[in-house]
Amino acid sequence: MGLLQKVVLFIGMLFPFYAAAQTKVTLNFNNADFEEVITSISQQTIYHFAYSEAQIPKHQVSVKVEKEEALKVVDQLLRNSGYAYSLLPNNLIVIRKTAEGKLPADSGRVLKEVVITALGIEKDNEKVGYALTTIKGSSISKARESNLIMALQGRVAGLNITGVNGGPGSAARVLIRGVSSMTAASPLFVINGVPIDNSIRGSANEYGGADYGDGISNINPDDIETITILKGSAASALYGARAANGVILINLKSGGETADPKLEYNANLAFDVPVNSTDYQYLYGQGAQNKRPSDLYNAINTGLLSWGEIMDGQLTMQVDGSMRPYNPAKNNIQTFYRTAPAVTNTLSLTGRNTSNNYRVSVSNLDYNSILTNGALNRKSINFYGSLALTKKLSLSLTGNYIDERNKNKSYLSDGPLNANYGISALATSLDQSILAPGFDSETGFERRWNADEYKTNPYFLMNKQADYANRNRYITSAVMRYQLASWMSLQGRVGYDLSKDKVVSILPTGTAFSINRQGGINAYDQNKTAEFNSDVLLSANKKLSDQLSLELSLGANYRERKGNGEQLKGSQFITPYLYVPENLISSTRMFNVSRIVTESAYYTADLSYLRFLNFSVTGRYDIYSTLPVNNRGIFVPGVSGSFIFSDLLKWKGLDFGKLRLDFAKTSGEPIMPYTTQIYYNIDHHVNGTPIGGFSGDLPNYNLKPFTLNEIEAGLDLKFFNSRFNIDFTYFNRLTHNEIINAKQSVTTGFTSAYVNLGATRNRGIELALGYTPLLTTNSKWQINLNMTKVKNTLLSIDGNSNYTLTGTYRPLNANTALVVGKPITQIMAYDYLRDPSGNVIIGSDGIPKRGIFIPMGGTMPTLYGGITNSITYKQFNLSFLIDYRFGNKILSATAYYSYVQGLNKATLVGRETGIIADGVTESGQRNTVNVPAYAYYPELATNVSALSVLNGSFIKLRQATLGYAFTNQFLKNTPFSSVNIDLVARNIFTLLKYSDNVDPESQFSPTLGYAGIEGASLPATRTFGINFNFKFR
Repeated sequence: MGLLQKVVLFIGMLFPFYAAAQTKVTLNFNNADFEEVITSISQQTIYHFAYSEAQIPKHQVSVKVEKEEALKVVDQLLRNSGYAYSLLPNNLIVIRKTAEGKLPADSGRVLKEVVITALGIEKDNEKVGYALTTIKGSSISKARESNLIMALQGRVAGLNITGVNGGPGSAARVLIRGVSSMTAASPLFVINGVPIDNSIRGSANEYGGADYGDGISNINPDDIETITILKGSAASALYGARAANGVILINLKSGGETADPKLEYNANLAFDVPVNSTDYQYLYGQGAQNKRPSDLYNAINTGLLSWGEIMDGQLTMQVDGSMRPYNPAKNNIQTFYRTAPAVTNTLSLTGRNTSNNYRVSVSNLDYNSILTNGALNRKSINFYGSLALTKKLSLSLTGNYIDERNKNKSYLSDGPLNANYGISALATSLDQSILAPGFDSETGFERRWNADEYKTNPYFLMNKQADYANRNRYITSAVMRYQLASWMSLQGRVGYDLSKDKVVSILPTGTAFSINRQGGINAYDQNKTAEFNSDVLLSANKKLSDQLSLELSLGANYRERKGNGEQLKGSQFITPYLYVPENLISSTRMFNVSRIVTESAYYTADLSYLRFLNFSVTGRYDIYSTLPVNNRGIFVPGVSGSFIFSDLLKWKGLDFGKLRLDFAKTSGEPIMPYTTQIYYNIDHHVNGTPIGGFSGDLPNYNLKPFTLNEIEAGLDLKFFNSRFNIDFTYFNRLTHNEIINAKQSVTTGFTSAYVNLGATRNRGIELALGYTPLLTTNSKWQINLNMTKVKNTLLSIDGNSNYTLTGTYRPLNANTALVVGKPITQIMAYDYLRDPSGNVIIGSDGIPKRGIFIPMGGTMPTLYGGITNSITYKQFNLSFLIDYRFGNKILSATAYYSYVQGLNKATLVGRETGIIADGVTESGQRNTVNVPAYAYYPELATNVSALSVLNGSFIKLRQATLGYAFTNQFLKNTPFSSVNIDLVARNIFTLLKYSDNVDPESQFSPTLGYAGIEGASLPATRTFGINFNFKFR
């Protein structure tokens, strides 16, 4: 454990025993202004207030108390006043006017209107001049996912989330407002004001691999209070280059509101049920050339082929040498995979006294994979504490420890070590149980079941796989705040995110494709990543006159990211089943180190005139260590404004109306460090002599930061006591000088170079509608709809290229690519070759010929969103979410193999008669060549990869919950202050899709280059469960 963490955790342990602060006040006012009274409270205690001058009580107040709790005094002051307050983290009290002067029926306090913005700065939401959305943590902790970010699917306008079908804890691709650049990745995640690492820990490609998750998947949703999505550049510019893709702020739960410690227990039990998305033909069974297997040799060679005879129930040779009826085996997916339980238990303790405010939680997650031998265990401890050292000086600490252990993560995409490949492609009459146990009981060797030894027996993996991925992670932060005056404060903050990862991937002894079946080690990796952030922030909030008020913040930041790792791989274990590096006949090791530093200074200023006119400016100057010394610095400005016209127009029925307009610039640096100089490395060795090498990238001493400019305009409307709300936003983004790895002539001595030549445009609209058709004392019905329409265009790659390939699938006859003039990322595939009249040209073998390699459509949706319905009646609550995506394509390996292996229903045509393809020969004559179906369809799918390009649009019933909150009367004689029970379901049903035989969301990689590529992943799952929440008195 590092020194910083030890210090932070040590101080944290002292918190409950330290007393030196004030939450009590002594007041003596007679007919005083309300603002004067709360100013006195702020001066005497750890609390500070946020309010709009037009939204606080105007009557005179009289109060006389001595050493009374401040919160109790505020309660008394606001009682029956038509106003209420909300206590936020950092001891912030927000005062707001309630609807029609009455408190909401479901709360004694008004819903907070203050939002957390960049750098943790709290602002009045009504004054903010850019788009943001805040989600309550409670909305993602009931019907939960193993990666919490997946629970936001369909909830937020502009937010597009796609997960990897790789089992518990897999990574997610998170994009805000589409693809902002050629190197777009996940947004910056910030926890309690401190950026954290969200790196992807390995992913699959066309040759296989496993997904080991990302950084955000480690966080326990039970610890989250709110999630705020900063969508545009104006909202996120103060975070610099890391915020070019947007920012997601996570605010963790803080201490209690009462002096008595409060205990809370949350339990969640859920079950993942595998879903069979295939709709294959089950008329013809296993075999080749229209013949069923006649002996063991033919049975094994055709384990993946369904080009046999019509299934008739007759006894037929199987891959294990037995004779079984030649019948359809339709339930292989349901019977091979299991219904997998997931159990989460979280216990938390909160409280406050005159000196501190604290929350401690411990949590354990056991999440089983639907693959029988796979499971994720995650233990986490979270601590938050705030302490007023003096009347003006306060300290807050956050500590989060995660111990994650993932056993036997599923391989994806290709056949080696991938159980999913075999099960999804089994011949239609081959029952999966025949493959068990997958190995010879005497030799331990893998039992072959098909003609390709690289298609591993699924049961061999189930019984022999010995992989694991472990992570120890510490996320800590400390904030010191000094109140220089009633209107000015100085804050210092440090944050440290340390991850230690160990990934072991074993080629078990007996694996068919290993050398002499001795197995080996695919990966024995140990990596350490440390992210350190420190900043200082001077903030002032001052009334300049009765009409003008100014909020000003000046700050500086130092960021340092360090990484080091050791990777080992090798072959042939000397002693069988002893899976350690020392037992290998041959092995290679690699070491890597990296260090990135960014130094920044920034400011933000907000000027408000009579509340209705608000103007904000921001600026940030960054110095990047990844760029040449002469081009490391860049200044990026931003400006935003809001006009609250409802205060002037006073239209009937209009509660609130605001126009927003902003412009901002953000910058970016190279993805990888060490691209501006030549660095030598030691690679492999020959006969014990090390061999050196260097990168093939030509150093560019003129490389400079790329920039992203964005214009945003919006309209916020609230009608009829906020029963109907509209939030509309238009955005237009344009990148300049994107850093691209461009090809170079080999005559330069290099193969490529990083250059500033890329450009991308991204524009669109976001719409969020809220409607409350029913609102009574006992019932409430809310409908929320969000929609995003995005148009993305790649303007330039390197100034010369029309396209560059980024990813592919295992058949290797189609790719994803960046294509100039098209949206990022495109699927490029081979279409039919046609003559000038549009006729398909047929080769002399009777197979349609391959046409040109052309873009087939983008992998990102152009229209997406969701609809949420929430109904509350007395103690019951019901909600459900429907989400949708349209306009995206899928490159499907499943589609390709379904043609090659005779699984697709389209291959039923011509089984008995052969196929005469509709088209003309190269001479223009009508084709007359008859080709057997078992020869025609595999060649067709190989030639014309456009058959593997599917429509990825869908509408899904994503989530439903039904809950009950026990009444206070029922709990009167129990130790509980509240008990809630919720029945939950996720990924319930696909209402509309166009992708035959695959789930439209199935993908094996979270990276942008492989977006939209599908193949041999774990099947989709439906989740059903129950959530219990107990709060003790």
